[in-house]
Amino acid sequence: MSGHSKWSTIKRKKEQKDAARGKIFTRVIKEITIAARQGGGSVNVNPRLRTAVLAAKTENVPQANIDRAIARGTGELDGVHYEELVYEGYGPAGVALMVEAVTDNKNRTTSEMRHAFTKNGGNMGEAGCVAWMFDQKGTIVVDKNGVDEDEVMLIALEAGAEDILDEGDTLDVYTAVSDYESVRAQLEENGFAPLRAEIGRIPQSTVAVEGKDAEQLLRLMEVLEDHDDVQHVYANFDVDDGMLEKMNG
Repeated sequence: MSGHSKWSTIKRKKEQKDAARGKIFTRVIKEITIAARQGGGSVNVNPRLRTAVLAAKTENVPQANIDRAIARGTGELDGVHYEELVYEGYGPAGVALMVEAVTDNKNRTTSEMRHAFTKNGGNMGEAGCVAWMFDQKGTIVVDKNGVDEDEVMLIALEAGAEDILDEGDTLDVYTAVSDYESVRAQLEENGFAPLRAEIGRIPQSTVAVEGKDAEQLLRLMEVLEDHDDVQHVYANFDVDDGMLEKMNG
């Protein structure tokens, strides 16, 4: 889990430093549209949509943009037809990778994903080749600045959290999918609004990577993350903190 969470921390800092708002807005708007198409436009009866809308508000996406994305998903407004895809494969040093994408052109995106893997020391595999190495979990990230850490941990654990990791400037709370909403709600009701909250894939164990393999792996991660169609990238690596900071520097 450490590699996953450390990469997430670096990625958040990188997004802030690069002011990559356009990419973030696009990602959350796509998720809202997909969620509304699959489960309807009401946040009260569509948990996936509710999570997507909360994520959008956390990123300060205007309400008008959220409303239009929902309307496109439900068919009230014309829009691009998006398809959800999951790519699986291996990176340098045998690291398992899962890439969640949303695209309006499956053939183009698949070709570009395969090229990204191959060019950066990895290879794409068949569906299911690495999915078994990951569990779906809720992740709720709370800023440690100015908060009572013990209180955050107590509230989260009492609400059903499975694990809490201290990641330096944040507390990362992990939950079962079934407990995700209740844990997040309890934290918010007690004044601990999350920096980020989502349901994603957490590796069951990690692979230590160093040297040139680590450099190549992190390049692959960045290439995948920066692709316009990619929503999330998950991997089971553990890399030295210094290497991650170097990539962020």
